[in-house]
Amino acid sequence: MTLRQTPLHSRHLALAAKTADFGGWDMPIEYDGTVAEHTAVRENCGAFDVSHMGTTTVTGAGALAWLNTVLANDLERIPDGKAQYSLLCDDAGGVIDDLIVYRFADDDLLIVPNASNSDAVVAVLRAAAQGSGITVTDRREDVGIIAVQGPRSADVLATLGLPADHDYMSVMRAEWHGQPVTVCRSGYTGERGYEVIAPVGILGDLWDAILAAGAAPAGLGARDTLRTEMGYPLHGHELSADITPVQAGLNWAIGWDKPAFHGREALAAEKEAGPRRRLRGLRAAERAIPRAGMAVSDASGTVVGEMTSGTFSPTLKEGIGLALLDAAVAEGDEVFVDVRGRTARFTVVRPPFVEPHVR
Repeated sequence: MTLRQTPLHSRHLALAAKTADFGGWDMPIEYDGTVAEHTAVRENCGAFDVSHMGTTTVTGAGALAWLNTVLANDLERIPDGKAQYSLLCDDAGGVIDDLIVYRFADDDLLIVPNASNSDAVVAVLRAAAQGSGITVTDRREDVGIIAVQGPRSADVLATLGLPADHDYMSVMRAEWHGQPVTVCRSGYTGERGYEVIAPVGILGDLWDAILAAGAAPAGLGARDTLRTEMGYPLHGHELSADITPVQAGLNWAIGWDKPAFHGREALAAEKEAGPRRRLRGLRAAERAIPRAGMAVSDASGTVVGEMTSGTFSPTLKEGIGLALLDAAVAEGDEVFVDVRGRTARFTVVRPPFVEPHVR
């Protein structure tokens, strides 16, 4: 299979990035090392090429009201100029994708799905929109996305003349080099940050300017350790067709008062009955690094779940992870993870593992 490449691929190679397959894309995993890039984001500023993510517009009279009958969260909770985390579910309550919705107006919305799910999201939306007069347009070939994250991210954007003083999860349209760009105060790291959507024609120059302003290039390795420290879910790990948002602890991202959205009936029934398993944070009580797929047991040796994500935390200098565990397992309990044939003790905790600074 030929891997897809973002418009910044040649720049990653010029920076000697190590790349690998991520959702069918040849993406930079690290440049100078995951720990160094992780630390740059926590303490200074890092830049991630996330142009593999989808970009889909939903336009037309009544677009917002229509989209609100499809996605799980309630777009009426936010005003124009804000962004919202939401979910696209199937009829059984499984998650087709978790995504960000940008609300510009009742007839003007932008959705950013995950890379490997973008085509599925577009297909579901287009099928649901038939006969409604709503237009769903896949714009991933037209634009790219650069995430600028860290305590100095506002300074970096200000150096480029881009807006940086808007509130968390708010979005502004601006211009850079005479081209339209969208700047949202959001991210996937737990630090103050921005996601800048720009036409592919200026994306390379924008990337160069962001690095020249002081941001360190950061790969998907650091993106994963940063999001795991926050306890943020990754589709295919903490969310999937088999892992519902109720199990993942995302009830806050569901508009339960809405009369309709995809998967509502199944999710409401699961919420009422109580999920059979829940997503928990695990923190190592001894030297051990967990990984996805490792079995989790209780003190009696009974398997009570499985790791969905696991890593070494560069901030805490210890192993952390997320796991789907039997609902009876509670915070504060001690569990045991099979780390490559060795049983290691972990404590069940509530994420995030480190303090967020997104606001």
